[in-house]
Amino acid sequence: MVVHPSGKGHTVAMAWKRNPAPKSIYRRQLAARLKELHDQSGKTLAEVGQIIEVNQGSLSRIMNGDRGTSPVLVKALLDCYGVTDPAVREDILDLVRADQAQRQKWWRKYSAVINTTQYGGYLELEQSATTLRSYEPQLVPGLLQTPEYARQVITAMRVDLDAKQVEALVDVRMNRQTLLVHDDAPKLWAVIDEAAFRRIESRPTVLKEQLEHLLDAEPRTNITLQLLPFAAGFHPGLYGSFMLMGFPEPNPDLVWVENLTNSVYFEGSDDVGRYTEVFDHLRATALGPPETRSRIKSMLKEL
Repeated sequence: MVVHPSGKGHTVAMAWKRNPAPKSIYRRQLAARLKELHDQSGKTLAEVGQIIEVNQGSLSRIMNGDRGTSPVLVKALLDCYGVTDPAVREDILDLVRADQAQRQKWWRKYSAVINTTQYGGYLELEQSATTLRSYEPQLVPGLLQTPEYARQVITAMRVDLDAKQVEALVDVRMNRQTLLVHDDAPKLWAVIDEAAFRRIESRPTVLKEQLEHLLDAEPRTNITLQLLPFAAGFHPGLYGSFMLMGFPEPNPDLVWVENLTNSVYFEGSDDVGRYTEVFDHLRATALGPPETRSRIKSMLKEL
């Protein structure tokens, strides 16, 4: 069992595709642009490979977004395809540089524990998302957890880890949260079931700190919180937690879903559309942001 970035203990698998990780947002954009230029050129990959002296297999992986590349190689491709417009060339080269920057992962120093949890793919997607829509029935989302709350969740779910490894995962979770305070921070919309708060009532100090942290975070313009009360009864979110992730055009949205033994991502329009419909139902059923804030304050008074 492993701890998923949302705070749960699951192995991370890539739905059916079996890629080691989802392609980065910039790499997907770059691959699409290069594929378009290649198709317009009328050349075969073998011909292009011969002209720029690059293995055909390597070119194929670059065109499919399965591997990164360098500005030097892309400049050679642009020359081969007859792209002379400086603005077009710079736009494409910006994608190469952005993909290279994204590959400089801040979590690399935690590789010993990250490799065992296998959620580097999720972290890459989270870092490049513009919108994050989260539904959590049991836990506060990882992006909104306090250090002590995260520490207790990880300790309880990862009985195989020693204290040092637990702290490493807590550090990863806290580092992830800096994503929400950048100038270009994504918009996070979180619907949290009331059970997530009632579950830790036996630890009033932890609960108090966590509730206060949510009150501090909620006024940010890029964060929307809604509490789904027990009074809502049965609802479509009973299937479990999920994260809908949106990216800049033309990249499709995707949904990250957890189950008992693994976690998978889907980017098909039918799957994403179904989860979007469920999320819209949940946020319509949940307390509105002002009512949620009032309910959190009431919980604090009860402690």
